Amino acid sequence: MTYISQIVFVIVLAISGYLLFQRINRIRKNIQLGRSENRSDQPDKRLKTMLLIAFGQKKMFKRVVPAFFHLLIYVGFLIINLEVLEFMIDGILGTHRIFAPFLGAFYTFCLNFFEFMALAVVIACVVFLIRRNVLKTSRFWNAEMTAWPRLDANVILIIEILLMAAIFTMNATDQILQARDVAYTSTGKFYLSAQFIPWFQSAPTGFLIFIERFAWWGHIIGILAFSVYVTYSKHLHIFMAFPNTYYSNLNPAGKMDNMEDVTSEVKIMLGISAAEGNAAEPMARFGAKDVEDLTRFNIMNAYTCTECGRCTSECPANLTGKKLSPRKIMMDVRDRVEEIGWSEQNKTKRPDDGKSLLGDYISKEEIFACTSCNACVEACPLNIDPLSIILQLRRYTAMEESSSPTEWNIMFSNIETNFAPWKFAATDRFNWNKE
Repeated sequence: MTYISQIVFVIVLAISGYLLFQRINRIRKNIQLGRSENRSDQPDKRLKTMLLIAFGQKKMFKRVVPAFFHLLIYVGFLIINLEVLEFMIDGILGTHRIFAPFLGAFYTFCLNFFEFMALAVVIACVVFLIRRNVLKTSRFWNAEMTAWPRLDANVILIIEILLMAAIFTMNATDQILQARDVAYTSTGKFYLSAQFIPWFQSAPTGFLIFIERFAWWGHIIGILAFSVYVTYSKHLHIFMAFPNTYYSNLNPAGKMDNMEDVTSEVKIMLGISAAEGNAAEPMARFGAKDVEDLTRFNIMNAYTCTECGRCTSECPANLTGKKLSPRKIMMDVRDRVEEIGWSEQNKTKRPDDGKSLLGDYISKEEIFACTSCNACVEACPLNIDPLSIILQLRRYTAMEESSSPTEWNIMFSNIETNFAPWKFAATDRFNWNKE
């Protein structure tokens, strides 16, 4: 029976590993649909940013209460998953609590600490479920938060509670079986799970073994299934937060990058590029119409988005009733790149579906409502930059379609002819001082 259990475990592990590899590879290819951009500069500052923002949760604590409970889940996730290593070894070798004989009392201490963190995770998950479904925090119920995004968040929280429940069930029944001289490794007392022993104390030994094994398998299969599921979920930020914050935009807040193609053309007109001996590359498109026109870091941002809504809750355009929601911008980019990736995965080439990010997913009304204030970027706990995407979409409408709002076109014309946004000659600019 032990060999059968080992074989089944290896098969389950292999299947989940294959599915995870396939999904990660798909996400990698989807990100590579974007334009390449060099962000290999300032490695020390990038590492510091990653440690502070992703690992240290620095920006989360702008809102202390949710940050505290998120920290419980985050730390619990990191610490409790150390036990998964023992699960893996036991599953492959057919052993039971292989580390217990070697670590002795320290093993007991570690498992008690893991249980304490598991309880903290359960409490935090319950609090978040209440905030989402009972208190109905407003930013979780915006227009873009349709049935699936809301369900996704609840599914993850419920799965985490079930995984923690499996740990308590496994440890409680394990302690009873140790006392009954079943061939279970002695571990010492687990204080939290011991509170559940009366629930199982009167059960027959065979049934207890079944419950303990069921909880063990439930936890490990749950972990493996969870690792695959999150790659389709907003909770992908668990993994994406680290590369995303490492490759953050390190420019001063509010700085807008010039378009290299335009700069190159201007230099050619002035004879600068020719003098420097720089060959101009052909321009593909000004700004962005679809996800291929965005950078790979823009797409990475979309996959990292947690859909927490902090960006939208602090967006002045959204607060004044305009259609713009920075969170929706990121969700739309992810949906569009997933659609293209799905087509490429199931067909030899991407079909011309006649759709694009601008128009079919994000409307001009949304992008023109943006004030470029950078509030969304500042609010995001993972340094996601919706503004960069909005600016690229606006550049396309202005330079490729000439479909900017009338007021903008008047301003563009004035700048072109008068070198100022106002419609009077540069020679009259100081007339206000005559009196």
